[in-house]
Amino acid sequence: EANFPVVAVEGELSNYIHHASGHRYFTLKDDFSQLRCVMFKWQAERIDFKPEEGIKLLAVGNLTVYERSGQYQLNVFRLQPLGRGELLFQIEELKKKLSSEGLFEQKRQIPSYPFTVGVVTSPTGAAVRDIISVLKRRAPHVRIIIRPTLVQGTGASADIVQAVKELNLFSNADMIIIGRGGGSAEDLWSFNDEAVVRAVAGSRIPTISAVGHETDITLTDFAADLRAPTPSAAAELAVRDVTDVREVITGFQIHLKQKILSRLNDSAMRIDSLRKEFSPERFLQKIQFRSQMVDELSMRLKSGFALSISRFETDLEKLKSRLLAMNPRAVLLRGYSIVYRESDNRVIMKDSMVGKGDGIRVEFAEGRLNAVVK
Repeated sequence: EANFPVVAVEGELSNYIHHASGHRYFTLKDDFSQLRCVMFKWQAERIDFKPEEGIKLLAVGNLTVYERSGQYQLNVFRLQPLGRGELLFQIEELKKKLSSEGLFEQKRQIPSYPFTVGVVTSPTGAAVRDIISVLKRRAPHVRIIIRPTLVQGTGASADIVQAVKELNLFSNADMIIIGRGGGSAEDLWSFNDEAVVRAVAGSRIPTISAVGHETDITLTDFAADLRAPTPSAAAELAVRDVTDVREVITGFQIHLKQKILSRLNDSAMRIDSLRKEFSPERFLQKIQFRSQMVDELSMRLKSGFALSISRFETDLEKLKSRLLAMNPRAVLLRGYSIVYRESDNRVIMKDSMVGKGDGIRVEFAEGRLNAVVK
């Protein structure tokens, strides 16, 4: 411990344990030896990548002896990926960047019944054979357009980008399958290339990603509209089995036949009803019925009119009686008279309203006379 205060060790990660305490325990190994390592919680909080089994790491720390087991141990205070670890780190950083742009959220609907399927893959690998085999078995009517591409190595990324563009520009494909068989992280690296990811995300035609095996994940999987675990599975997802399609068509035929028969039955019933409705016997019956209704309405109209006249006459007599009762001249019929002052034609209510020699007029129920007050 005194002679080796700080050391840097490269090795492959194995037996990685993230303890509930927050400490990390793992082993660094190569073809000849292995070294036990520990990274305490307060140091491990600075790890900015996801440690995975098999990646190469550079660990910097203090060399100690764990007394309980008598083993050398590296107390790690800095850990960074190398080799594949560096690739994973780059992928994670690119994923964060593209995700922040919303590139992985724009998903198109995969057509249920495509007529043409474009395939971007190597023309010599097992993937293209598997895709063609499954498509022909499940949907022999579907047209397949193969755009052969490089899937690894120099120029692969540019070729994949060009293939996606060509299918978008010059084909009438309803969907595109992009993929290859399994391989190492380095073999699949082209499908993590930023240009490839952007081309897949920007495709006008819906895309299915089928890169590697089920456990292999690339950025193309996130950019595509649908991810398949294998190329064969992509072909399964791309088309429906012709047997299922026949069943769907048969179901539609039965449903359509039932609807047509139902409409025909309804129309026949309506025609029969109209035929009965407009038969000569029915037409004559309707005329007779309408004539009888006219007679009834006429009698009701006459009866109602006579009743209304009678009510009006009764109301008129009542009003006449009330008017006569309120007429002041009706009092004269009982022997009374009305006296007016001739000078101003006012009714005399008391004797003080006239004096000797004043002219007055007396009105009776029948006739009147003029007089002078004496």
